[in-house]
Amino acid sequence: MALQAGIVGLPNVGKSTLFNAVSNTAKAQASNYRFCTIEPNIGLVDVPDQRLYKLAELVHPNRVVPTQIEIVDIAGLVRGASKGEGLGNKFLANIREVDAIIHVVRCFEDDNILREEGPINPVDDKDVIDTELQLKDLESVEKKIQRTEKMAKTGDAKLRAELQILKRCYDHLEQGKNIRELNLTKEEKSATADLFLLTDKPVLYVANVDEASMHTGNKFSDALREAIKNVRKDSFGENSEMIIMNNSIEEQISSMESPDKELFMEEYHMKEPALDRLIHAAYELLNLYTYFTAGEQEVRAWTIHQGWKAPQAAGVIHTDFEKGFIRAEVISYDDYIAYGSETACRDAGKLRIEGKEYVVKDGDVMHFRFNV
Repeated sequence: MALQAGIVGLPNVGKSTLFNAVSNTAKAQASNYRFCTIEPNIGLVDVPDQRLYKLAELVHPNRVVPTQIEIVDIAGLVRGASKGEGLGNKFLANIREVDAIIHVVRCFEDDNILREEGPINPVDDKDVIDTELQLKDLESVEKKIQRTEKMAKTGDAKLRAELQILKRCYDHLEQGKNIRELNLTKEEKSATADLFLLTDKPVLYVANVDEASMHTGNKFSDALREAIKNVRKDSFGENSEMIIMNNSIEEQISSMESPDKELFMEEYHMKEPALDRLIHAAYELLNLYTYFTAGEQEVRAWTIHQGWKAPQAAGVIHTDFEKGFIRAEVISYDDYIAYGSETACRDAGKLRIEGKEYVVKDGDVMHFRFNV
């Protein structure tokens, strides 16, 4: 289940450069003019996970298959996009389709790279995007309020409750706030589920800094971090995170092979590409877990949502596995590594038989029994 994260931002902030760096299946054109990206570029990105390769060292499979996230490079947004300015309507429709947003914000000065918004101001840039998304969501919520008000006149209690939730959302948006800050319950979100609200999507901010600031950040990234922190009410808050990186350096690293890559990273005092942190952060932002299957043919990572039960996890491999689920054989990753093989885990009593109600844990090594 390759979930989608959409890269967004104002024109010329480094979106396509970031896409080129993260994607291992496609390359986007990166140029110094507005709307270089018109049709969204799409690429599949491997989720770095050393556990997968440690399992492979024990199993010696024919192939190793990492899990992936789909990254979408979306056209740059400008003021007035919610009213159709620039490629606004197309841009907003593309965002509506993704599961999470990677918002690239320019945090560097360079007179050679065009900028239409005046002096570098990452907080204002963030607000431009937020405002346009909020205005589009206001439009969507208002239309549904009008429809629901008519239907609620019949006295339907469910519709009246839905109407109250929609009005809460409308008031919140009208105050210049994002829906994700409301922390709606799962039941409350059902009132807006069909709207695919743009400001309800989790956001990962990428502060694209200059080379000198790639380890420590700078005054621009500090200001952006403070702006994000101010709207977060608790450890989850607005459901957003921020990563500091230099997109150009990351693009160069992604195009290199070993040992040149290692030498280049050593020169820049990097233990790992910032891209790895970005991909992991996006994965966590979407509340995803990884489980593994391990056999002679392949060792493979599979993506599931936190809280999924064994039959749902089995369905990621094939729908027949979920329909005909009987049981799951489960070994924790730590036990598999400690004992060295499935057989050794079985002999030590570390292989568990779990039924339909088992909630899969991150890192479980699983084998499913099913019948169709």
